[in-house]
Amino acid sequence: MCMHSTESKLLGHRYSHGYKGCPPKRHGIHIRRLKRRSILRREKEKKMTMRRVGETEMKIKNLKLFMENKSIMEENEKLRKKAILLQQENQALLSQLQISQFSSSK
Repeated sequence: MCMHSTESKLLGHRYSHGYKGCPPKRHGIHIRRLKRRSILRREKEKKMTMRRVGETEMKIKNLKLFMENKSIMEENEKLRKKAILLQQENQALLSQLQISQFSSSK
């Protein structure tokens, strides 16, 4: 039994947890531990949800950037082909100019 059993009898129904004499020693600690675990579990679930949301947002952003990059590369390829055609045309015009200058100088 408890050392303070006479005190608990004098105080009356102070410890009405179904125990005789002393209050339960670990009752409050156990409940606090359970509450803390529950709080930690909820926080962990919230973090995981936020992480999943963040991952989803990153995947969407990555996909958008990929599509934009692909369209830029396609446009770049078109411009490169145009540049090659213009360079060939420029070479042809220069050769015609040189031929006409050479024939007019004679």
